[in-house]
Amino acid sequence: MQLDDKRTFRNPAGVYMKMMNFRRFDPTYTAQGRVGLRRGNRDEGVVWRLFANDPQRLTEVSQAIRGCISGRDDASAYLAEDEPGIQDAEEGRILTRVYRQRERSRKLVEQVKAMALKQSGRLACAACGFDFIDAYGPSASGIIDVHHTKPLHTLVEGHRTSVHDLALLCANCHRVVHASRPWLSVEEVSALRTARRK
Repeated sequence: MQLDDKRTFRNPAGVYMKMMNFRRFDPTYTAQGRVGLRRGNRDEGVVWRLFANDPQRLTEVSQAIRGCISGRDDASAYLAEDEPGIQDAEEGRILTRVYRQRERSRKLVEQVKAMALKQSGRLACAACGFDFIDAYGPSASGIIDVHHTKPLHTLVEGHRTSVHDLALLCANCHRVVHASRPWLSVEEVSALRTARRK
């Protein structure tokens, strides 16, 4: 498939190989004593079972993927709105999602956690003081979110993040920080909790 910017994701030989991987599942092909390529991956079997007998669904899904990749479609158009009265729903289908993710440093996250443990002996939320080990015991060791106090989308390429740009937050406080635009600061979330207790 080729996009407008001329990047090629699979060359013709790669596409042919992938199609031959699928042939190993095709009874009309194997009935003739042929085998296809056997060294494919497990996901090919999943894809075959989902789409081999449902060309309409294959067309719809492939068009949606192409639309998202090319930028023609708003990915949010594929998200269903909440509907009142729904008590059960089909889930578990395998979906393909296209997204961009900003690079993060795992080593920096671990360093921030190590510094907190060295200074206070615990990983506590900077906004509310919640400590997962206090609440859940040793099985929750090491659990805490690490929040970028400078939003990643505002950083220019090449910016170097410091440990001082990161804060330890419990999942609840981290969610509240990101719940509004512009984001709340750690101090603002802490002040909200304090105001609620008065």
